[in-house]
Amino acid sequence: MTSPAPLARPSPFHEERVLWVRHWTDSLFSFAITRPEDFRFRSGEFVMIGLPTEGGAKPVLRAYSIASPNWAEELEFYSIKVPDGPLTSRLQKIQAGDTVLMGKKPTGTLVLDALTGGERLWLIGTGTGLAPWLSVARDPDTYQRFGQVIVCHTVRNVEDLAYRDFWTREIHDDPLIGDEARAQLTYYPTVTREPFESPGRITDRIKSGALFADLGLEAGFSPATDRVMLCGSMAMIKEAGDLLETYGLKEGSNAEPGDYVLERAFVG
Repeated sequence: MTSPAPLARPSPFHEERVLWVRHWTDSLFSFAITRPEDFRFRSGEFVMIGLPTEGGAKPVLRAYSIASPNWAEELEFYSIKVPDGPLTSRLQKIQAGDTVLMGKKPTGTLVLDALTGGERLWLIGTGTGLAPWLSVARDPDTYQRFGQVIVCHTVRNVEDLAYRDFWTREIHDDPLIGDEARAQLTYYPTVTREPFESPGRITDRIKSGALFADLGLEAGFSPATDRVMLCGSMAMIKEAGDLLETYGLKEGSNAEPGDYVLERAFVG
């Protein structure tokens, strides 16, 4: 009598098809993949992304914020290109029809659930740390919870302001939240290495008061009204977090919501 064949272990990944790829610059690109029917996530969460390997080798995985809103039929991601990066050196070459591996468990702290109520939501990101804001800013709950939403995006060069047309024009035509975005959303880009209307690091513009002056707001953050999300370079996150603490804001989490949250799992 032969023994039954061992049950195959379920894969920890979804195998999804690439729908499109857009190369913004020599160092930045976006792509979208199919969404599994049973895949659920909260706007602002991240998931592990990788590529198939040959010969049973363990795939290289990296955490990527989901740039799509939680109601979208496709899953969009925004990535840097690292020429010798273990993953992005290959990932930047994907084309429509290719297969991408995606983890089955989205997670993260850049979610509305991790914040207490407030009047104004600041979404502050550097580089590809913009990705979760593309999700959060298209979530109807964001505009129900906050009267004003301010997206701050800091990059090195003007060409790195990917999605600039989206923030200034396209989001206003969104069938679900276009009217709310037009009335409640403000886009505030800054550039550090080229002349620009709002030059410099976002933390420097916070400290100088220029950020608030440009937006016609009283200088500083208030625990009574302001809630903040941070994503991007670890240096920015640490400096901005320290600044927020000086204004009396307290860090929150999924277990204990607070005044501001940051993503410790990866650097965008």
